[in-house]
Amino acid sequence: MKQNFNQGGRPPKINPAAYRYVVRFDASENDVFLSKFEKSGATTKAAFIKNVLLGKPFKVFVVDENSRVFIDRLSAFNAQYRTIGVEYDEVVRMLRQNFTEKKAMRALYNLEQVTIELVKLNREIVTLAKEFDTLWRMGNK
Repeated sequence: MKQNFNQGGRPPKINPAAYRYVVRFDASENDVFLSKFEKSGATTKAAFIKNVLLGKPFKVFVVDENSRVFIDRLSAFNAQYRTIGVEYDEVVRMLRQNFTEKKAMRALYNLEQVTIELVKLNREIVTLAKEFDTLWRMGNK
C-alpha cells in the first residue's frame, strides 16, 4: 500500500514567484513613476512595474467628467421616454372612458401636438449626441 506523506496545508504553486528585486528613486523620478502608475489604473505598484518591464500591455482609462454627465443625462432621457409612453397609453384610455368623443378628440389633438414637439426635440438630441461622439473620437485619437 502506498503511503500518503501529504499532511495537508496549502498546495505548492506550480510556478512560484521567488525572485525579488529592489529599486530606489529620487524625488523627481518618484513623481514621474507615480503619475504613470495613476494613469495606468493598475491595482498595485508591483503589478505596474512588472507589466512595464516585461512589456505586457495595460490600458489607460481616462474619465472625462463632461462626457460622463452627458451620458447620464441621455440615459435619464431614455427612461423618461419610456415613462411617457406608458402614461400616454393610460391617458388615451382614460380620455375615451370618461369623456365624450368630442372632448376626448380635442384633448388627444393637444396631446398629439406636444408629442410631435417631443419627437422633434428627440431628433435634435440624437444629432447632438452623434456630433459629440465624433468630436470625442477625434479628440481621443
